[in-house]
Amino acid sequence: MSKPLSTPELESRGNGTAYGRPPPHSDDLLVRVGPYTPCGEYLRRYWHPLALSSDATASPRRVRILGEDLILFRDGKGRPGLLYPRCMHRGTTLYYGHIENRGIRCCYHGWLFDVEGNCLEQPCEPNGGVGRASARQPWYPVEERYGIVFAYLGPKDKMPLLPRYDIFENLKEGESIYVHSAAGTAYGDHKVQAETVPYNWLQAWENTMDPYHVWVLHSTFSGLQFAEGFKVMPKVQFEDHKVGVVYHAYRDFEDGRSMDRTSFTILPCAAAFPSIELTPGKSNVVVWFRPVDDRSFLPFIAEVRTKPMGSLAIPMTPDGKTWSEMTEEEHQKFPGDFEAQSGQGEINLHSDEHLVKSDAGVAKLRRMMKQQIKIVQEGGDPAGTAFKPGEEIIEIVSGNFFVK
Repeated sequence: MSKPLSTPELESRGNGTAYGRPPPHSDDLLVRVGPYTPCGEYLRRYWHPLALSSDATASPRRVRILGEDLILFRDGKGRPGLLYPRCMHRGTTLYYGHIENRGIRCCYHGWLFDVEGNCLEQPCEPNGGVGRASARQPWYPVEERYGIVFAYLGPKDKMPLLPRYDIFENLKEGESIYVHSAAGTAYGDHKVQAETVPYNWLQAWENTMDPYHVWVLHSTFSGLQFAEGFKVMPKVQFEDHKVGVVYHAYRDFEDGRSMDRTSFTILPCAAAFPSIELTPGKSNVVVWFRPVDDRSFLPFIAEVRTKPMGSLAIPMTPDGKTWSEMTEEEHQKFPGDFEAQSGQGEINLHSDEHLVKSDAGVAKLRRMMKQQIKIVQEGGDPAGTAFKPGEEIIEIVSGNFFVK
């Protein structure tokens, strides 16, 4: 095998052209989410949104999360269950199983499993299966909160409490929590029909700690896609938080007022950001960028509102077209988050990046992730996991706040 060329040798050979450049690569420590990977093991120490509660029904549902294919169902007692799809008996999929009062029955030989994988019946065996008590289908714990089914895919003895968020805990009269999950959220247009967003979750998640792209991509390059105030170049401060990273983007408006737009990115893959209309007040929404696998993710959104949210349709062009209405030429001329993030590839090639001062928020997030991955590798509990009741509440610090 030939020896790789050094940087000076490459520069000499290519004279600054792309010829002879080293093979680019991603930072696999940050992007690989499957079992037995460092990031995958780290992510498995948290609860993740799996599906909306309304999606857990008496019809088995295929779900994919952190690179694992599973079956979600709700038994006749109303309990959600999450099982490995291949029946432990002869390996057929439980997707074709029937839901009963006590669990899910395999279509092939009728083995019945409850929501924790316990085998309750083996009808073809003498006495219903004398050894059935020792048979257990692989399963994962699930809990429901805020209209979402959350799943924990990590070691049982390290399972933390399911987090609570202060904005969802003390609702005012007339307020409710509305939730939805749709790949179209990443396009800014719910008319886009896709099961998942076709690129790595980190590209979307770390974008929430990049206030400068709002001024360029959404306000000056593609025309005004959000509020008028985003045309003002912000002065930004980044700071570490005990469960993530926060930025303060200060803007001085022409009317003499100044706004601190505070955004909060929460470990391991959530964020709470203020309204894109720059409406004053505390954030009322939490978004999860839940990894499906290394090359796709699915957004989940929970929002406090007085009425159901309408279908998302952000105008992306000067004449008001949404993503699904645009031609390829218009996507090229007026790109948004989807174009910028998917344009990094299914998985970003981090070796090609050149981070600078304005990327401080992204750098902080990545550095914090690597610190937490190391903590897990050394047997510790990562930031944002709580084990004592009362400590699982996360205070949302983001919002649009006038400072004068």
